Amino acid sequence: MTKQTEKNQWPACPVETTLTLIGNKWKVLILRDLMPGTKRFGELKKSIGNVSQKVLTAQLRDMENNGLLTRTVYAEVPPRVEYSLTDLGKSLKPILDAMLQWGEEFKAHQAVG
Repeated sequence: MTKQTEKNQWPACPVETTLTLIGNKWKVLILRDLMPGTKRFGELKKSIGNVSQKVLTAQLRDMENNGLLTRTVYAEVPPRVEYSLTDLGKSLKPILDAMLQWGEEFKAHQAVG
């Protein structure tokens, strides 16, 4: 997705807008892994697991374009790149917490049934 430049380009439904921003598993896992703090690309790739470098790069760029995270490049050899959530990205914590709680309850329910 490209950066939304005008408010009227976002879906009218707030739920759909949220899904547009974080509606795939990679973005949610990126958010999960950046909530505690800054991570380098390799750390993210390792913690997320089975994601290709190309897909992870595309998701990170999209999230950066939409203001959810920042990318900091350090002029070192080899280059070091770090990713951090912006305040907007951090504001998604209650949503991730609710997903965590729901997932735990679902798994507990499945174990009983």
